Amino acid sequence: MHHKSKPIFIMLLFITGCQDHWNWIDTLPKPWTLSEAEVSEILPEFHSRFPDFNDRLKAFSLWQVGKPYEIFKLGEEKDPDPDPIIRLDVSDCTVHVLTSLAFVQSDSWDRAKDNMILIHYKDHQPDFKSRWHFTSDRISSHPGTVDITKTLLPIENLKRANVTLNQKENGEELLDLNWEREVETHYVPNNELSPNLLKKLPGVCGAAFVKKSLFELGIIIGHEGMLIDNQFLVHASSTTGETVKTDFLSYYFSEPEGIFDGVMFYEFRPMDPL
Repeated sequence: MHHKSKPIFIMLLFITGCQDHWNWIDTLPKPWTLSEAEVSEILPEFHSRFPDFNDRLKAFSLWQVGKPYEIFKLGEEKDPDPDPIIRLDVSDCTVHVLTSLAFVQSDSWDRAKDNMILIHYKDHQPDFKSRWHFTSDRISSHPGTVDITKTLLPIENLKRANVTLNQKENGEELLDLNWEREVETHYVPNNELSPNLLKKLPGVCGAAFVKKSLFELGIIIGHEGMLIDNQFLVHASSTTGETVKTDFLSYYFSEPEGIFDGVMFYEFRPMDPL
């Protein structure tokens, strides 16, 4: 990250008048070029311009388009994972979702770090074993990412997955957590994904992609991102090497049968403050 203040950056914070709020995002320096102090300066402006929680989440997500992709880059700032608790310089798919949730509920970098601890850890303490390691576990149990899949279609039109999270086919743990969880998860199969289904979703929501080949590892979800305006997916893409905005259905059906086996959809909700 750059640590030198940019005079133009300070000026942008005070631009008022007729400028459209969504266009304003494009005038900002990208977050991965900014220092923690500079990000702290701009966060209150997001709250001012986007007082609605979901609008602010959409805006912050779009601000990150172009961010470099790197996987497994969040940690506890101590062994066994000394990576930062929160960051904006690189991202993978889950990091994009969770850091967005943390920052849009914060007015400074330090507050965002505190909120990330609340969001990313089951007991609200930064410890590797208490982290929400499995997206399907988080969607089914976390108050900030609430599963809405079963509200979209009759239950008989959904597919069901029964998996023991963190347990491989041979009975061993995938991650050294001394934890496993049997879950029954419902998801929208590929034949039900359509523009009409997307219209049933909130204007901003989460999309978690089911991959059956991962079930034998004790994993259900292979990727996730944010669906905005009932059409576009904003996600950290390993294929392009950066965070991108793309048409959801075009991305999903870039192979005729679909690149995943189905989707869980979830709603974002504000967290209680620390």
